[in-house]
Amino acid sequence: MNLRHLRNFWTVARMGGVAKAAERLGLTSQTVSGQVGQLEQDLGVALFRPAGRGLELTEAGRMALSYADEIIQLGDEMKTALASPQYQSLPVLRVGITDVLPKTIAYRLLSPVGALPEPVRLVCREGHLDVLLAELALHRLDLLVADRPMPPGLSIRGHNHKLGESAVAFFGRASLNPQGRPFPDCLDAAPLLLPGHSATVRGHIDRWLSEQRLSPRIFGEFDDGALLKAFGEAGSGYFPGPELLKDEICARYQVQCIGQTDDVRESFWAISVERRINHPAIKVVLDAARTLFRAQPK
Repeated sequence: MNLRHLRNFWTVARMGGVAKAAERLGLTSQTVSGQVGQLEQDLGVALFRPAGRGLELTEAGRMALSYADEIIQLGDEMKTALASPQYQSLPVLRVGITDVLPKTIAYRLLSPVGALPEPVRLVCREGHLDVLLAELALHRLDLLVADRPMPPGLSIRGHNHKLGESAVAFFGRASLNPQGRPFPDCLDAAPLLLPGHSATVRGHIDRWLSEQRLSPRIFGEFDDGALLKAFGEAGSGYFPGPELLKDEICARYQVQCIGQTDDVRESFWAISVERRINHPAIKVVLDAARTLFRAQPK
């Protein structure tokens, strides 16, 4: 359906005739009549019938007009909304964030975008890696931040940029260890909160626990890291987190860092469609990553 033809039909119906509609639209009567006829052909029904020296709507025409009223109104509202200053010529950075990525990491990487000399509107999308990669391939995202690189063998044009990595630490309430057992022995038989299997670090933690011959009681598995930490704050169990966020995790969730292991490291990656980054806002994100991970051992 051609929306221009629909508007012409709507104008003819409201003005009561082709000549008046043509004058309102700034078109010839032949053009308006032809476009209305094309709309009738597209819809497969007659919208007008002769009535004296003018036209009147058929039953199908009256039904079409009720829909056209809504369509024309929505179109006018859309044009008005897009003409507002907040949508005018403001560059947009669209970033996909995997749902297993710590939100504090995402914030620290993206917040410097707000300090750019030229304002940028930041649009963040959260989801599973495979869904976000599809969005990146369709150019609906400019950048993807994840806990793993793009898997090899995909028919998606994308380039991996390692942002950095951190050792994994464990946190929990002091009440979980009344005997004061040392780390990592205190994890044995203790309640443990773990990220879901979609998180890359989960497999590393499972292997490390097995190598240490530790058998904690898995209290819960969480795809949402914020929910995991909320359970940890309530004292439901120990939980892992990036060591570089140790001070912030302890302060925000009122827990203690009971220990860390360099045998388990969590990596963070950016995935872009460009090998050489030219987007100024993406460059700022990569610069923020260098600052964030600079002090972390490799």
